[in-house]
Amino acid sequence: MTYSIKQAFKQFFRNGAMSAASVFSITAMMLILGLFFLLVVNVSNIAEGVKQDFDTIQIYLLDSVAPDAAQGMMRGLEGMPEVKSARFLSREEAMEDFKARFGDKAYLLDLHQENPLPNSIIVKVGKIEDADMVAARARSLQGVDGIDYYKETVDRLIRLTDFVQIGALAVIGFLVVVSIVVVSNTIRLTVLAREGEISIMKYVGATNWFIRGPFLVEGMLIGLVSALVSACVVAFIYSKVTELFGMDLLVMLSTGLVSQGFMISNLSVIFAALGISIGACGSIISMRRFLDT
Repeated sequence: MTYSIKQAFKQFFRNGAMSAASVFSITAMMLILGLFFLLVVNVSNIAEGVKQDFDTIQIYLLDSVAPDAAQGMMRGLEGMPEVKSARFLSREEAMEDFKARFGDKAYLLDLHQENPLPNSIIVKVGKIEDADMVAARARSLQGVDGIDYYKETVDRLIRLTDFVQIGALAVIGFLVVVSIVVVSNTIRLTVLAREGEISIMKYVGATNWFIRGPFLVEGMLIGLVSALVSACVVAFIYSKVTELFGMDLLVMLSTGLVSQGFMISNLSVIFAALGISIGACGSIISMRRFLDT
């Protein structure tokens, strides 16, 4: 094993140009994979966050609506068989919830001298299919200033998520094949350059797996280097995206981007596994052409 590792590093640096080309090819593929991964996970996270509000209808009340009137509206809504529950949310409670969502940025909300949020009623429906009916009933009530209802948004996000996932799989599958071919060609050039040495090793009794070892490790090394480079670049890009758009998404959709730590740690593991697998597959394919199986 020690011999294989030493020879793999020698071959990696000896064939610097081809090794660099292989690393560049796999890195480019992983960068595209990483961007698709970031997009799919965040779109899915936003869709799930909105889905949780899908069976929830938030009815905003005018300031002129007294607490007793709000209680009467709630009793009327709870009398509907489609309504699971209804509760009153004061503007003070709404502000506290909003601050909790902002996390360490909550101090920005203190810039408002007055609480701009209205009182509201939170209605939970028993079945998603009944949400339209309940929303229509709520709109007919006196003192209603507006209604938040996410059905159309959720449907669009689900369609978008499915489209992105299918497109990502198609592109990634193509790029994986291309990367395997590039690594295979790199290893094949190394095998050709050492063809005489390999013949002597076979003549003196070296097994095929002893000969294959350095080339297999070299391919895995190419994949691992590509994975490290890709993970660093994607981590930098995602940190900038989070910095620029994370707060805007939180304000608009009440759901922020997935945390950097979770995304990058998981993506690094995926990159490492994929890179090593691509390198190993490329090496195996190349060696099968030159060595007896």
